[in-house]
Amino acid sequence: DVGLEPACAVVCPVEAILVGDLNDTDSKVAKVVGREPVTVRRPEKDTRPSLYYAGAHQATLDPLAAELPEGGIFAWAQQAPPDPHSINSGSPRGSGNSSAAAILSYDVGHSVPWDWRVGLYTWTKSISAGAYLVAAALVGVGMLDGGSPLWNWAAPAIGLALLAVTGGLLVWDLEHPTRFYYIFTRPQWKSWLVRGGVLIAAYGALLGLHVVAVLVGAEALRTALVVPGIPLAVMAAVYTACLFAQAKARDLWQNPLLPPHFVVQAALAGAAALLLVAAVLEPSAVDVLEIVLACCSALHLLLVMGELTLPHPTAHARLAAHELTGGRFRTLFWCGVALTALAVSAPLLGPGVAVLGLLGLLAHEHAYVQAAQQVPLA
Repeated sequence: DVGLEPACAVVCPVEAILVGDLNDTDSKVAKVVGREPVTVRRPEKDTRPSLYYAGAHQATLDPLAAELPEGGIFAWAQQAPPDPHSINSGSPRGSGNSSAAAILSYDVGHSVPWDWRVGLYTWTKSISAGAYLVAAALVGVGMLDGGSPLWNWAAPAIGLALLAVTGGLLVWDLEHPTRFYYIFTRPQWKSWLVRGGVLIAAYGALLGLHVVAVLVGAEALRTALVVPGIPLAVMAAVYTACLFAQAKARDLWQNPLLPPHFVVQAALAGAAALLLVAAVLEPSAVDVLEIVLACCSALHLLLVMGELTLPHPTAHARLAAHELTGGRFRTLFWCGVALTALAVSAPLLGPGVAVLGLLGLLAHEHAYVQAAQQVPLA
């Protein structure tokens, strides 16, 4: 902006790095890009990058193109020990992803951008949205009375409590948590982080109005709130799929079934949370909630198995799926599957199995979020 080039371009004696305005056809960098064969990293993602490479080998652009050397030693250094919070480049030996004779000689590990807080917040958000969704659906089909304490008090109380935890985790995970209000004062509307923050705020306001309507006896208002309440609860559960989809480099998250899967997860979590409360507050609702939990758990397992058994179109997606089912997070993932499978037998084992369903979903969320980030991007 002030006419100065980056230090890396200034100190390079052979002008290996060119910086300029690509929109200016008379600039040197625009002429090089227009006349010489250049390439970009992962053009299939359609992110329109402004960084071009001239004469670069594919093994230097694709972090999976080179294999890791055997013996845990680079050409001039030892490889870092395995760390779930650090991502290293290169494909495992014999993976079939690497170019012929391309061996990684050196690497610098990169930290995982989204840690355990993201998996936890998707779990708390599922409980919050699901509690209202399940209760509203049961009232709508006549399986729960309109004056039920589950509908009047438990659903909004669970929703508000877990939504508060979700908001706290979201703010905590920001790079500058003290500036969280910028989401509302200086929003970037193209980001689903901003849209999600607005959805969460709107959903929280609706739950608050529900509680007020119950307190003042405004039954008509409480009933009318269901009309915007169900879409808001669904969007609060689903928007994370849109946020994941914006991370275009994470191929495991580019799954068209992810939005409906988040709805199923919300229904599972909401039914489990309401079931635990119903066992004490409204025993007559236990049977129907056990059936809802069993059905949602079974559907969740079908979606998980479907995603993993269908062929993945890219090497990045295949490697992430391997990390999930057979790599660093295999124990957590399969424990989640086993616990959720036990929740399918809720009508036989009783309300206590709801705890297993919630723990199984939490294990799945954490493993899924972390496994997708284990694929190196640089």
